[in-house]
Amino acid sequence: MNFSRQSTLLAITLLLASVLNGCGSDDVGTPKGSQPGSQDEEEPAQTNRVSIPAAVRSNLGISFIKVERRRVARTLRVPGRFEYQPTASREYRTMLPGQVELLVEQFQRVEAGTVLYRIDSPAWRELQQQLTETESTIVRLQARLTSIDIVAEAHQRHEQSVKESVAMWVERVEQLDALRQAGGGRVKELAEARSTLAAARAEFAEVEESKAVAAGSRAEATADLTAARAQRSFVLDSVASLLGMERSALVETSSDNPDGRPRWARIDRIDVRALDAGVVAELSLTNGAWAEEKNTVLTVVQPERLRFHAAGLQSDLGVLRSGLPARIVPPATRSGDRAIQLQDTMQGALVLGLGGDSSSRTIDLFVTPERLSTWARPDVAAQLEIETDATSTPEIAIPLGAVQRDGILPVIFRRNPDNPNEAIRLDADLGVDDGRWIAVLSGLRDGDEIVLDGAFQLMLATSGGIQKGGHFHSDGTFHEGED
Repeated sequence: MNFSRQSTLLAITLLLASVLNGCGSDDVGTPKGSQPGSQDEEEPAQTNRVSIPAAVRSNLGISFIKVERRRVARTLRVPGRFEYQPTASREYRTMLPGQVELLVEQFQRVEAGTVLYRIDSPAWRELQQQLTETESTIVRLQARLTSIDIVAEAHQRHEQSVKESVAMWVERVEQLDALRQAGGGRVKELAEARSTLAAARAEFAEVEESKAVAAGSRAEATADLTAARAQRSFVLDSVASLLGMERSALVETSSDNPDGRPRWARIDRIDVRALDAGVVAELSLTNGAWAEEKNTVLTVVQPERLRFHAAGLQSDLGVLRSGLPARIVPPATRSGDRAIQLQDTMQGALVLGLGGDSSSRTIDLFVTPERLSTWARPDVAAQLEIETDATSTPEIAIPLGAVQRDGILPVIFRRNPDNPNEAIRLDADLGVDDGRWIAVLSGLRDGDEIVLDGAFQLMLATSGGIQKGGHFHSDGTFHEGED
């Protein structure tokens, strides 16, 4: 059964090869213009070119990459991975103990101001009670000061009246005393006037004493009022910090609130809002859980705030310095349909870390990309290319993966600039490499494309001498000679 199925598949393959891209034959395997058994068949012209039409390129997975100008000899390549910048993550904790109601999901994108979770906290009601008592104390002290001021005004008027009375009786006593010395007047009348003056002076002293007591009471009430207002200010600052609101917003009253209560008095549960836009990376509590003070509820990260962390050799410290141009390149060395394209790189300036690892003899290297590619993710491995000398002349270079070995001979395949459906096999004249790219000393020029994926199949098809020309069929089979 298996043999029959394989025979059927082989027959279909041969039929497709004949119909789609055959050798131009009337019968399978018979060249066009020739008859079986013909004696005048001509040998195909010897060439180093291989026909690779679109169907063949798709079947073999052939891809191309343009040559680049690179300073291969002055490039260091070090491994590393992406990580979040230290300020990219923000933890949201409970400021008061209470029951937590989650209002977002993990991996949900949130904007600044989005309500993340809600806390139902008895401690919050205690703060409201404290603020209420402080407000009541302030009102009571203000009323007391008002009454003291009224009493002080009455004392002032009484003092003025007593002062006038004393002055009048002083004058009366002086008159009666002068009359007595002149031989007139009555002693009893003078005595009564002096007694009334003494009583007026005593009353004036009492008024002065009462005035001093009122001043003391006013000073005490003023000090208490200042302390109460300071306490209210401190509590409002704490509440504003807990709620993430401005003080002015907390004390404002609403026109639709008939009792005129400030906003802080109308809040039943605390809404915690996002301070920055980002993605909810982690939920540390289940919905409805009771949390103590300072428990972590969730973490929001800013995915675009990434940096690349690499490990350089301490032996390269002589050429490494902050500010050198660096390139973050994908980990793949091919450019297939599923792989990250080799040209999808990120640029940035190198920053040398403050520390290293003595056991591995490495130092920390950091690069913050100027632009993030879609494949940049935390903990994704990649490589860092560092140009240690930007003054050197760049050379034409190709990926090492494009170089194949036919025995001991390095071989590359250049796409024919005049015919994109044709590849030209070249003996590679190679220079130094940096572990991923290799300099090409001759045979290529700027703008040329070379075969990357599929180069090995082309090498196998042309192995045995570069004069062995031919073409591929749409089923991936190779035939010598022209179509």
